[in-house]
Parts: sequence; structure tokens; C-alpha cells
Amino acid sequence: MTETTATEELVITRVFDAPRKLVWRAFTDPDQFAQWFGPVGWSVPRDTVDMDVRVGGHQRFVMVNDEDPNMTSPGDGIFSEVVEHELLVGYEEVKDFPGLPDGTRMTLRLEFHEEPGDKTRLVLRQGPFPVDVRTGAEQGWGSSFTKLDALLAR
Repeated sequence: MTETTATEELVITRVFDAPRKLVWRAFTDPDQFAQWFGPVGWSVPRDTVDMDVRVGGHQRFVMVNDEDPNMTSPGDGIFSEVVEHELLVGYEEVKDFPGLPDGTRMTLRLEFHEEPGDKTRLVLRQGPFPVDVRTGAEQGWGSSFTKLDALLAR
């Protein structure tokens, strides 16, 4: 087994053609979240989503592979900072994550910025990621955001 020690933070900036309040809702409302989260080929059944969006609250869900429902990826995070419509910060202590020791704290920071034309600029920071895993995470978020674009366009 090769252990990866070099890590990087993933930073993604994306502009959504929707008001900040709607983009925020897509991340914090369980009904909305279940409709878009996860890369193409994965889904999040609504009955697996449980959120308590406040400092110290939680976000739990299970991503399920569309072709093999036995392949799942659970999420179980704690919110450490919440500023409504502006900022979500949370963390999860990872287990069985490639290249990271069990118990490593993976942090996710989402900044929601108003942009002209009723658009929203989202700045996502997540990590630490082993260098060889970071690209896959970036592709997964990109795929998820394509699904979010479709939801926001409805």
C-alpha cells in the first residue's frame, strides 16, 4: 500500500444564473439538495438527506450509484460556520478515504456572492485532498454543478 502525504486544497469558482437566495436554498433545503447533489451517474435519495443548518448542526446523506445501487458513498458533516445566504462551512472526519489517515478533518467552505444580473458566484474550498485524488473531486463537483444549473433553470 502506498501512502500519499502531499495534499492540496480544491478551489472552484462558479457563477450560477440564479439569485443568491435560490443557490443557497439548493445547498440547504433537503428537497432541493436531493435533486442535484452528486456527479452524473449518482443520485441522493431524498429519504437519506437530513440537515440541521446551524452552527453545530449536521448534514447527512447517502449518494447511490445509479447502475449499482449497492455502491454508496455516505456524507456526514458538521456545520462550523453558517451565515444565511452568504457562507456555509463544515467538516467531516474521513474514514477509508484514499491517501488520508482515518480521522483526517476534510473541510468544505462555500461562499455565496451576489453578482450583477441576479447571478451568484459560488467559491468552493475543500480539502485536504491527496494530489492524485483532487482532480477527481474537481470533476465530481463540476458534474454536480451541471445538475444544479438544470435545477436552477426550472
